[in-house]
Amino acid sequence: MNKNTITKSSLALLAVCSLLLSGCKQNNTSGGAKPEGSSSAPQSVSSTVSSEQEISQQTSSFHNSAGSEAQSEKVEESYLDDAVFIGDSVTLKLKNYVTIKRKSNPGYFGKAQFLAAGSMGSGNALKPLKSDSIHPSYNGKKALLEDSVAAMGAKKVYIMLGANDLGLYGVDKSAENMAKLLEKIKAKSPDTKIFVQSATPILKERQMKNLNNSNLVAYDNKLKELCKQRGYYFIDVASVMRDKEGNLPKEYCSDPDDLGIHFTDKACQVWIDYILTHVVK
Repeated sequence: MNKNTITKSSLALLAVCSLLLSGCKQNNTSGGAKPEGSSSAPQSVSSTVSSEQEISQQTSSFHNSAGSEAQSEKVEESYLDDAVFIGDSVTLKLKNYVTIKRKSNPGYFGKAQFLAAGSMGSGNALKPLKSDSIHPSYNGKKALLEDSVAAMGAKKVYIMLGANDLGLYGVDKSAENMAKLLEKIKAKSPDTKIFVQSATPILKERQMKNLNNSNLVAYDNKLKELCKQRGYYFIDVASVMRDKEGNLPKEYCSDPDDLGIHFTDKACQVWIDYILTHVVK
């Protein structure tokens, strides 16, 4: 290597060092807002983490009961003095549980009333009143739900229907029937607050072709959207009646060898606690 070549190499090396020192100085002084070690790479990682968090929130939405009425402080049972609970045999179990409790505590569950019947669904609630139709009685007289609610003067309507509809109508039609029924109730009782309760799950081993927990979740999501559109309140009772796999826990089921859908006393108490901690004033 000759002298000229050594000189050129030395100059080139000095230029590179100068550039590196200049770059370090700029990184230490520009703006003063970037934390030490910040660069485009950490921003990319942060973006990925954010996306993963969003996906996690979406996939766990029914466990978080997103879109339903938020938890509130537990209220006195007198909050339900002007309420009526509409439903099928699942609600009928709640009625029987409350009736027994009221024998020793007359104020239990407030003065809430019930319009419940086995095999009740929004589909048959829309049918004409007949001697053999499935419509619950009020004051000893069978009547359409909307007429019974109006006669009671109820200011809060808690309704849970769907288990007897899915097998006959499917998810979409069942939700449409519920929408029609609620319109009829609201037309007769315009000042009444409507609380739509999610249809609760069944035991894993008792699921059927159409009546299964996947369809129940899909149906509940339809009801949730209906509430957003119509100004009703969605009370996600099902969210506290599911195990990690989305099924009804065995300790909450009173008929594990039959339909696998009805509640134990323990489940009824969980239901009541949920109602009293998810209120609208």
